[in-house]
Amino acid sequence: MEQLYVFGTGNAAVTHCYNTCFAIRDNSGNFFMVDAGGGNGILRILEDMQVPFEKIHHIFVTHEHTDHLLGIIWMVRFIATRIRTGSYKGDLNIYCHEQLIPTIDTFCRLTLQGKLYQTIGDRIHLIAIHDGETRHILDYDVTFFDIHSTKAQQYGFTTVLANGRRLTCAGDEPYNPICRPYVEHSSWLLHEAFCLYGERERFQPYEKHHSTVKDACELATRLSIPNLVLWHTEDKSILHRKELYLAEGRQYYSGNLLVPDDREIIDL
Repeated sequence: MEQLYVFGTGNAAVTHCYNTCFAIRDNSGNFFMVDAGGGNGILRILEDMQVPFEKIHHIFVTHEHTDHLLGIIWMVRFIATRIRTGSYKGDLNIYCHEQLIPTIDTFCRLTLQGKLYQTIGDRIHLIAIHDGETRHILDYDVTFFDIHSTKAQQYGFTTVLANGRRLTCAGDEPYNPICRPYVEHSSWLLHEAFCLYGERERFQPYEKHHSTVKDACELATRLSIPNLVLWHTEDKSILHRKELYLAEGRQYYSGNLLVPDDREIIDL
């Protein structure tokens, strides 16, 4: 069964959970990973969730913000080490928009040992993707699209799973109607929800160009999305986040609403 591995669920400023990143596990046990959070916490999460590096050959980096990007450097370091010791078979493909390639390359060149950096271009490939481009990753045709961010260029993606259901990641900003051709008819929508609508004055999501739970749920209702995953949230209510977000969301959305915690696995 295909599964969504939720590595982290928090926004950039969280300290009580990890930054939002995840992977799709296919029916063969391989992973298509999306972002890696803001640090080496991703290594412990992969260990806890029993995700071996050897099963990760494709990573998509949505954009340049630290809470999505810096964990990639740790992934490169650990996979490059395994390449050099012969314990990692095949190559690692890292997909991102073309302006992000020099950033990742520079971070790796400045922070990794030369022998590890040398694997980039040899066994680790930085691959530019473009708006509307489709690439075959694992068993999926993955179409990447520009979410038209107001802060930094950012891409989302959509794909059809082996079970026939369309899954779409809309990035970490509110849905832009320009992206409707990629988002509509999705069975699964992965969408950010910075905070509860009832706490918008406290967290000021709109000033940060983010959504509330209410906004995301109303969107999913308008687009007739049957399964909605909310993440990229604040962490001040982490102990009761799930119940609070579900309670608000169900006022505006009658589909299958999920507010996962870090390290949850969701059957797709």
